[in-house]
Amino acid sequence: MGNAHPLEKAQQVQDMFGRIAKRYDLVNCLMTAGQDTRWRREVIRKSKLKPNGQLLDLGAGTGDLAQEALKQVPGCTVTAADFTLEMMWVGKSHSPVQELNWTAADALSLPFRQETFDAVVSGFLLRNVADIMDSLREQLRVLKPGGVIVVLDTTRPAQNKLRPLIDFYLHVIIPNLGKLIAGDAEAYTYLPETTESFLSAEQLAAHMEESGFQQVAFKRLMFGTIAIHWGMK
Repeated sequence: MGNAHPLEKAQQVQDMFGRIAKRYDLVNCLMTAGQDTRWRREVIRKSKLKPNGQLLDLGAGTGDLAQEALKQVPGCTVTAADFTLEMMWVGKSHSPVQELNWTAADALSLPFRQETFDAVVSGFLLRNVADIMDSLREQLRVLKPGGVIVVLDTTRPAQNKLRPLIDFYLHVIIPNLGKLIAGDAEAYTYLPETTESFLSAEQLAAHMEESGFQQVAFKRLMFGTIAIHWGMK
């Protein structure tokens, strides 16, 4: 999938997430030992969203980040956007919240006017897009001046004493867990591979700065395999 043409990759990613949509949240919880819930809380806190603010959850999947925003900031307006309809259908069926606006959208060409949102957040989106810079520029475009971007994603783990254990977890535990729970070992082989082939935390920060974001910072999580990045327009 990594060498595929951008349009082909987009279709492959869309098909893959469509296949695993029904079990995606459960496998995520098991893979992260429940830590994904804590990460989402931190993402929304770092968005600095106000009660009357507008937030875009891009690559929303089943809407977990969007739901967290509604919990933390009552009175905010949240748009959950994704290009995999199956994921959004699962999200709507599990948490039919009226205040949440579901929108089909491509992260490389967002159907929103410039300077629409006070914050844009994403969870495990950028490693799957065909062009990271295009996606970051689109997020910058739809942010209001002074708006905040927060990115939760995998990051390339460093070479250290824990690396053999991390590799075993990524290439043995996760694919077998995906096969057992979601019935799709292929998808859960791709996901760990993107962890190793994706940008390092420093490289993603540099990409964010190059695309126009300011005050970019990040923190690593889960033995250096996950990172939260944030910045301002």
